[in-house]
Parts: sequence; structure tokens; C-alpha cells
Amino acid sequence: MNKWIKTLLFLAGSAFLTRFIPFASFFRNLDTMIHEFGHAMATLLLSGRVLRIDLNPDHSGVTYSTIPASSTWGMAAVSLAGYVTAALVSLLLFYFYHKRYLKTGLLLITAVALVSVIFFVHQGFGLWWLLGLILLNIVILYAGTRSGKTGRYGGLLLKGYYLLIAFLTLEEAALSPLVLVVYSFTDPAAAGDAANLARVTAVPALVWSLLFTAFSFYCAKLSLGWFMKGRPASRPDRELP
Repeated sequence: MNKWIKTLLFLAGSAFLTRFIPFASFFRNLDTMIHEFGHAMATLLLSGRVLRIDLNPDHSGVTYSTIPASSTWGMAAVSLAGYVTAALVSLLLFYFYHKRYLKTGLLLITAVALVSVIFFVHQGFGLWWLLGLILLNIVILYAGTRSGKTGRYGGLLLKGYYLLIAFLTLEEAALSPLVLVVYSFTDPAAAGDAANLARVTAVPALVWSLLFTAFSFYCAKLSLGWFMKGRPASRPDRELP
């Protein structure tokens, strides 16, 4: 079967099955957090200023920022950064899984959440969600470092937790650009980052939406490739006891 078809079927099946996992909805804001963090980092790299980030209960988010008005390509770069960052981080999580760096991947997510709390998200749902995520990650990381019989259970908990957040992040990163494609047909002005890019580049929002989708699906294909390869048995486990 064609690898692209396998990727699409795997994503569809994963998206369907994870709907039945209790509290899975809590982790769907991970992709939003990473997406908005990408916007914020791009803004700072272009000498702009990030005013705040809002993370909402419906899994949406907004980054409020300013960059020099004359920086047209800077505005384009900031708009590009969200979906690109989300797709690349989902790929990185699966690479860490393949390399047995589960704790490293979880520490990365925790670091992004912590930086967001310190600098960007200071109120509302987003603040409490980030604090809850940080606390939960610390508990899982602690359990995964225990030794003996308790440590073995903690290692299994760490692996299961890691795969849950990795797959949920992958699903959201790969499938959310499809929403932009729909909006590009029905209401181009509401197509989020694609609409912003259309305003500063004169390239239609539909083209940008399709490019986001293609890039996200390509990263998803690579991610699932790392997952299917498994974790090499010839190398000792670097993180689980």
C-alpha cells in the first residue's frame, strides 16, 4: 500500500480511537501551545514584541504581538512559524521515541510550557492548563526515574503517557491545516495564518493552506516511519529501567 495512503489511514484511525481515551481532550491543547509558541519565537527572532498568548478551552489560541510595520516578510515568517513548528515538534517527538529519549521529549514539552507561563501566558484558562500540564509531566517523569518493581511500572506509565501526547500532537498538527483548506473555500478572510500570508504575499489563502497541509502530512509520514521502526533492541534502553 502507498505510504501516503497508510499515513492518512493511520491518522484517521488514531484520531477516531483517541476520542475514546478519557481526558484525551486535555492534551489536544498541546498542539495549540506549540503552534502559538512558534509564532512567539519567530516574532522575537525578528526583533518584535510578544504581548501575550491566549490558550482557549476549545483548543484554539491567539498570539498577540507586534513587529516593525515595514517588515512585510517578517510578518510572513511569523505567520508561517505556527504550523511549521507544530509539525516539526511532532516529528521530533517520534524521533525521540525511536531513539529511546522519552524523558528528553517530555522535558522539551515541559520546557515549552514553563517558558510560556513565565513570558507569554499569565491569565485565564491557558495559565491553569499550562500549570496542570507541567505538574502532570513532573509526576510522570518522577515515576519514570524510580528503580525496582515500582520503577518498572513507572517506565510503562512513562511510555504510555509519552505515546499518548505524541500521537495527539501528531494528529492535531497533521489535521488542523485541513480546517484552513475548508475556510479558504468558504470564507478566505477567516483562514487564520493562511489569510495573513495571503494579505502580505498576494498568494491566495488556499495555496498557503494546501502548503501547510502538505508539509504537515509529510512530517506525519516521517513520524509514523520512526514509530513503525520501533525502538532498536540491539541498543540498551536509555531511559526505562
